[in-house]
Amino acid sequence: MSGSPVPPDVPARPATGPSAALAAASAHYLRGDPIDMSALAAELGVGRATLYRWVGGREQLIGAVLAEMTERTYRVAARGVGGAGAPRILALLERFMRAVVDAAPLKAFTEREPRLFIRLATMPGTIEDRAADLLAGELQAEIDRGALRVPLPTRTLAQAIVRVADSFMYAHFLGGSRPEIDRALEVVELLLRPCVPEGGARPSHDRESRVRESQRPAER
Repeated sequence: MSGSPVPPDVPARPATGPSAALAAASAHYLRGDPIDMSALAAELGVGRATLYRWVGGREQLIGAVLAEMTERTYRVAARGVGGAGAPRILALLERFMRAVVDAAPLKAFTEREPRLFIRLATMPGTIEDRAADLLAGELQAEIDRGALRVPLPTRTLAQAIVRVADSFMYAHFLGGSRPEIDRALEVVELLLRPCVPEGGARPSHDRESRVRESQRPAER
């Protein structure tokens, strides 16, 4: 999973160090510009060797930028999502995935470097870890309030859901014609279906039902 935030909330850049490099690279990404290590080093007033020492390399830096964008997009998507349990998780995932595929900075990046993006976004690493951690937190919150039961550790289930979502969300980079978000949600619904507490409402893969659930007042 990846993306860019809905609001332009780029933080003030620190003066130096890895955080400065990440902030500068994030600003380039949000403008739709390439992330060029030489230009970035000059902007930060350091040599290329120092920049590489800070971030470990261009791919690692881009992975960190995309992980940061993933979290920002996810938190924006989570605002105001109502309902509880599996329906809430499905509504949140739909908001998030649609925000990702519509993000202009991500479109600019994937047009320039589609293979690099797929390698970073769909393989185990920084981006997947961030997305799985965020989703595990949502699953655990639903468990804690009695709206969901899971037969797996929440982190394991979250990682499985992230991998399913990525494979469908980025289908157009993997030989398909377009993102397949509805199919992703159908599969995730099956993963969550045995997790509904006894007597609880089962999730529906009907899109209108998910929209209605997402518009219910949040219970947190």
